[in-house]
Amino acid sequence: MTPPLLIAVYFTGLIVASAIRLVYTREYRDRVRKEGKRPRVDTPLVYLPALGFFIIPLVYVLTPLLSFADYTLPFTAGLAGTAVYALALWLLWRSHADLGRYFSPVVEVIEGQRLVTDGIYRRIRHPMYTAHLLWGLAQPLLLWNWVAGFALLATVIPLMLVRIPAEERVMREQFGSEYAEYMARTGRLLPARGKKSG
Repeated sequence: MTPPLLIAVYFTGLIVASAIRLVYTREYRDRVRKEGKRPRVDTPLVYLPALGFFIIPLVYVLTPLLSFADYTLPFTAGLAGTAVYALALWLLWRSHADLGRYFSPVVEVIEGQRLVTDGIYRRIRHPMYTAHLLWGLAQPLLLWNWVAGFALLATVIPLMLVRIPAEERVMREQFGSEYAEYMARTGRLLPARGKKSG
């Protein structure tokens, strides 16, 4: 069973992440309504990660249903997980903040949008997905259970396999050679080694 302190760390981080997302999602919805449109969802897969970072961990903590899959780690593993989790939350905030009013939970280009290539986007094209991967790596160090611990990785990777190519296709169509040059000097999920960030 996971130590209560690590469970508290996990759900505190979840609250922080939810608050970050709520702020920018609310701004998106306000903008869409001002334009006379309705907020939309471009793929049902966007709901899948919530199963991995919220519902399954909640079932694990509140019920004995997943106790058969418990494992034990040294407490230092939980400390390492806390550090990775903190990095993930910082990156999640930074990637939203650097996008600012151009943030959208759906694959689209906002009217008047410029290509964001500063801040964290100077080196990485999809830092929000990087943040979720880091979160997914931290989760099994914080929730010592084979189901709950690895639930986010199992649910966010399918979304990424669909969304990242779709996002890059839309950006290439909108920004053409500017985006091609941006791709050439950045990494998709990690900073590209040996490439100048411009």
